[in-house]
Amino acid sequence: MTRHHVELQMYTAPEPIRAANEHWITRILERLGLSRLNAEGLSLPELWLSPALLLTQTCGYPLMTLLRGRVRIIGRPRYELSDASAGRHCSLILCRADDPRKNLAEFRDSRGVINSEDSNSGMNLLRQRLAPLHHNGRFFATVGLSGAHRESLRWLREERGDLAAIDSVTYAYLAHYAPAEVSGLRVVARSAFSPTLPFITAASATDEQIEHVRAVMNQALRELPDVAQILGLPEVLPASESDYQIVLDYQREAEELGYGGLH
Repeated sequence: MTRHHVELQMYTAPEPIRAANEHWITRILERLGLSRLNAEGLSLPELWLSPALLLTQTCGYPLMTLLRGRVRIIGRPRYELSDASAGRHCSLILCRADDPRKNLAEFRDSRGVINSEDSNSGMNLLRQRLAPLHHNGRFFATVGLSGAHRESLRWLREERGDLAAIDSVTYAYLAHYAPAEVSGLRVVARSAFSPTLPFITAASATDEQIEHVRAVMNQALRELPDVAQILGLPEVLPASESDYQIVLDYQREAEELGYGGLH
């Protein structure tokens, strides 16, 4: 039995989400007649670029930068959640509920928080939204790097930062299954929409193999309605690199406005 890396690490919390993804992976592998390699110890880039990769999920921004031409796209999830549908999602730009500032412009010179410098939802979409509001290339007084969306939310709750952009799928999962993690926060604004996080495979995969894996992913969702319901994911849509060009368009828009870095 051929062994491959199959990991879904973009949405791993709360626990019902992690468990549903694992159940989905198990059924996919059963239908494909394959077994799973242990990915423990691999960094995300190492996983994404492994020649043994069968299926994982990445972010749209590294897809179009680090991974461009080095992996193949299986498809993109059609989540049906608040602020995520039809293969698109956005970022919710959040502050504490008791912060008196009402719009983004009022947060100039505040403390920004991002999960990662290569995150589309945490950095790129926020940069595009703030670009018209910067002064001399700066918007924030400081920008902190939290390491994860859930940590960014923690920083807001603990008053270690004032404004953060959170992927709308992450927010929907936490609001439903771990509401304490978004309690006391409110939405100041929403970002532009962007394609949902793509499912990818190794660069060596053929068109036929990609179509087969996507078909099996969808078959498994139909066979596991509880998994589809928990994930808010009824279908994986076909996708191509051109669908994600908008991610770089948002970067270019910010650069043309003189806000190339999130400062």
